[in-house]
Amino acid sequence: RYVLCEVVSEDPRCRQCIEDRTLGLAVRDAIARVHGDYGLACCSVSFTVKYLNAYTGTVLLRCRKDSYRLLCSALPFVRYLESRAQRYPCFLNTLHVGGTVRTCQKFLIQYNRTQLLRLLQTCTNEEERQCIQKSLLSCSLTEEQSQSGDEEEDDGTE
Repeated sequence: RYVLCEVVSEDPRCRQCIEDRTLGLAVRDAIARVHGDYGLACCSVSFTVKYLNAYTGTVLLRCRKDSYRLLCSALPFVRYLESRAQRYPCFLNTLHVGGTVRTCQKFLIQYNRTQLLRLLQTCTNEEERQCIQKSLLSCSLTEEQSQSGDEEEDDGTE
């Protein structure tokens, strides 16, 4: 199973210092505190941090199908992340549990859409709304036409 979470912290430095190793150790420590050695052994068999986006705070954890409930029940007990000898208070908010990475990706796309709509609805004036829409449009991916055009010309001459 794949567990999609987000790291929620009031300290902005927390997200900048997140590493997959640090997060994995914090989750393992929480499992050991809550479920003891048995729970830690069950979850550690195939537990990994598959994806971590420190900018957005999105985390994708993988565990065995028969032990995902142990993992999910221990996640609220992650109270801080430790990095470079500093502790940053935070918690993990479980968003979705899925059987594949693809289902988690689909859920995350839909979740981000609803969050953006909520953000746009809370705008107090049109200027804020325009600023948010402009920043969203500036971060979209576009293909470069010159590269694809050069490749077609090269193929035609050979």
